[in-house]
Amino acid sequence: MKFGYKHIFFDLDRTLWDFDAAAEVAFERIYEKYNLKSLGIPSAHEFHEVYHPLNEQLWVLYREDKITKDYLNRTRFMQPLAHYGIHDTALADHLSEDYVYWSPRIVRLVPGTMELLDYLKPKYHLHLITNGFQEVQHTKLSGSGLEPYFETLTVSEEVGVKKPNPEIFLYALRKANASPTESLMIGDEMAVDIDGARAAGIDQIFYNASGKTVVGERTFEVRNLLEIKKII
Repeated sequence: MKFGYKHIFFDLDRTLWDFDAAAEVAFERIYEKYNLKSLGIPSAHEFHEVYHPLNEQLWVLYREDKITKDYLNRTRFMQPLAHYGIHDTALADHLSEDYVYWSPRIVRLVPGTMELLDYLKPKYHLHLITNGFQEVQHTKLSGSGLEPYFETLTVSEEVGVKKPNPEIFLYALRKANASPTESLMIGDEMAVDIDGARAAGIDQIFYNASGKTVVGERTFEVRNLLEIKKII
């Protein structure tokens, strides 16, 4: 085996699970269910475009332990509704509940996911490390066919810290009975997956689907998942 790796750790969202594609479909469903057009929201796509940057900002605060899970879930819909002059807390809660239900059940995988996992599974021990909510991530795995590939799943909620805190990576290593030097982390966020893994002494593959220049130190970089087969 190249480089002596035995354990491969993956991020889930936007690395294997096509988070944005699933979210678009979930937004179409809640848009129709709650007749958001009648409230002055032109389309599900536009609503998602307003929601997306606000949600990303809230997730940064959540990773930094500045807000709670409940606050994130409610506020991420209150803010985009307010953009359209809608101030309805009950509606925001309903949208959040339906989104959390639907988004992990709409299976959309990043191209190359299954081919890569089929290639890696006979050669390596595979694991997941994610900052997502436990109930959501377990639903994604069980419904998508991904679950049989992975020996362990480490979710930030069970650890009490979130990526990029190196403690979640060290926790995952202990759970997998793996050492940093025989492990490799694959993820799409430099500041979260790659920096955190490096701080824990783990080599990394930065999955940079956009191809944009991203500042930061990494062991390897790929533009698509199947390029990983050339590295390991």
